[in-house]
Amino acid sequence: MTFESISPHLLSPFMLGDLPLKNRVVMAPLTRSRAGVGRIPNALMAEYYAQRASAGLIIGEATTISEQANGWLNSPGIYSDEQIGGWKQVVDAIHVKGGHIFLQLWHTGRASHSSFHNGQLPVAPSAIRISAYEIHTPSGKQPHEIPRVLETEEIPGIVEDYRKAAERSQAAGFDGVEIHAANGYLIDQFLQSKTNQRSDRYGGSLENRFRFLQEIVEAVLTVWPANRVGVRINPNGVDGEMGSPDFRETFLYVAKQLNIYNLSYLHVMDGDTSGFHELTDIGFHGLDEPMTLAEFRSVFAGVLIGNSGYTQETAEKAIQAGYGDMIAFGRLYISNPDLVERFTHNLELNPMADPSTWYAFGAEGYTDFPIYADTALSS
Repeated sequence: MTFESISPHLLSPFMLGDLPLKNRVVMAPLTRSRAGVGRIPNALMAEYYAQRASAGLIIGEATTISEQANGWLNSPGIYSDEQIGGWKQVVDAIHVKGGHIFLQLWHTGRASHSSFHNGQLPVAPSAIRISAYEIHTPSGKQPHEIPRVLETEEIPGIVEDYRKAAERSQAAGFDGVEIHAANGYLIDQFLQSKTNQRSDRYGGSLENRFRFLQEIVEAVLTVWPANRVGVRINPNGVDGEMGSPDFRETFLYVAKQLNIYNLSYLHVMDGDTSGFHELTDIGFHGLDEPMTLAEFRSVFAGVLIGNSGYTQETAEKAIQAGYGDMIAFGRLYISNPDLVERFTHNLELNPMADPSTWYAFGAEGYTDFPIYADTALSS
């Protein structure tokens, strides 16, 4: 039986720098909390990722660069030899199936708790607490704390942690890395005026607020070539109680500056499907609409990945219009490990996974979703 795909652009091959991809479908980074208390990737995680290896590119789940960076229960790290070994089995399982994977490098910053750090407060650019919700900690659900302000002389040490994590990701066999500068975590906290009220060289002006990300990018580029390094941003989101009145000015500046480095891609949480802070950008004539891929295309010449509630149809339109080069899917990949095959053959998607299983431990809601057999595709 012959199928005519409704998304020929989305499913077309793509050269990501020197990396030949089978299609333009990206599996977004999804924190799934299956690494256990030791934060070591395991065989179950290898099975999970291998099931999804038909994606053009997999961006591995957020992975902490140091013990100080931790802020989620049972999420993986990349700061020990044991973690490198655990990730190797994941990467090998993907490569055997012809897939490609970047690792997302992560520091949670103020979105953490002293329970993760032997009583030491989480760190941040400024002493501003998340107050809207509580955090799941090793000691149960608790309110967030006022973070400890990072001293200026401490910041190079964190930049070095990113560089070391880049080295370890290379040792584990990854195809590249993504620097997580979104969703209210440490780099985002430095970028945004809401959470960065510093008066040193890392605060105040756009140039200063960008400096932390700039130094991280330049450090990672001493390990990986530019065409194997991506950056993720979220200009519209409220995750981590974020949202700054100068968001549009800030993130257009960030995109313009990142243009200089000829990176593998810029991964943008565009639109408002994951929540929009609804602020009016004071520098753009009262414009209070979410930022879109089209805006970033006007200032960023490299590869753009869109990510915010896309469907097969809207992803195809974004690529066909030239706004995005690739589109990342998150929640659809939780319950549809064979998402590319379903897109290719116009097959119905599995129902959305039960949210109670998203961060649970074990195979349920993780590796147990139905996959269409070859016989079903040819019937």
